[in-house]
Amino acid sequence: MITNKVKSNAESVLSEIEALSKVRFLPIIGPVKGRYLAETIKKYKSLKVLEVGTLIGYSAILMAVNLPNEGRVFSIEINDQSAKMARENIHRAGLDEKITVYTGDALELIPTIQEEFDMVFIDAAKNQYLDYLKLCENKLKKNGVVFADNVKMFASQIRDYLNYIRNSGQYKTEFIDAGFDGVEISIKLF
Repeated sequence: MITNKVKSNAESVLSEIEALSKVRFLPIIGPVKGRYLAETIKKYKSLKVLEVGTLIGYSAILMAVNLPNEGRVFSIEINDQSAKMARENIHRAGLDEKITVYTGDALELIPTIQEEFDMVFIDAAKNQYLDYLKLCENKLKKNGVVFADNVKMFASQIRDYLNYIRNSGQYKTEFIDAGFDGVEISIKLF
């Protein structure tokens, strides 16, 4: 349950990660694009979220505090050290019960996760966005949301993903320009 204490702890951990990302390069979603992520979770009343690319837990924490009490985040991180740091940050935020971090290659792990999701957040290897999406599609509910980060900054690397999500007829999609970068928010039509 998200109590005021948990929310306060989570906000404190998010602020620490934001400060750390200014000192050493950490490709977190950050507060600007993070606001769109939080708003999307609330707007579409997401309960179960699959996150592909955890890094040190910033976006997982941000999503978890914006989910309803019964909401859960299932997060995948390929790097052992990053996954360990993510678990530590999630613990300090008081969100152990709401976030599960899997360590390994998302292309191998996604097929093993036996859940149905309301939302998929993709922020991992840019050249594999379409592969991640294809593995998630049968786990994403109708009217489920796909939220993809870095679609402006890495547009050339994710061209196949953008072409598919925008032209397959399976999604209603919107690009949000956040200045230096952007996100793509797509709704699964069936």
